[in-house]
Amino acid sequence: MGSPLPEVIAAWSVALSGRELIDWGGVALRVHDIALVETAVDEGTARLRTRTPVVMKGSGRDDSGQRTTRQAWVLPTEPEFHHYFEQNLRRKAETLGLAPEVALEQISWVGPKRSFAVGDGLKPGAAVEAVLRGDPVVLKAIRDWGLGQANAAGFGWVAA
Repeated sequence: MGSPLPEVIAAWSVALSGRELIDWGGVALRVHDIALVETAVDEGTARLRTRTPVVMKGSGRDDSGQRTTRQAWVLPTEPEFHHYFEQNLRRKAETLGLAPEVALEQISWVGPKRSFAVGDGLKPGAAVEAVLRGDPVVLKAIRDWGLGQANAAGFGWVAA
């Protein structure tokens, strides 16, 4: 179990302390340990690795610029990913009222492609390790929010 928000983990740790078993909707989960994992945000840079796949939509256009689809999911190894990922980071900062000067320095690791059924379709993505540059407040907010799109559906959860 996990959450990118330390406050949620703190509440869970209190609720679960001393328990050996949790009945989660009929599924028996054994509690082995409770630990808070902090992600380091140095002065102006952060290396964030996701636990769940990052999903990102691209333009849906082919090489000639013609739109071919509305559901153009792109993977971290594809050419459009960097641009749309960086736009997503800036939009998150602006939504929170923070300065949108955040940049993707590099994708330093990409996990295997995974697709999940969400609603009526599949969302493909891959876990990533991304090095970001920006104000530490913005980087911490992005760490807490998650990377990429569909974070509320569980995508792009930052683990370390």
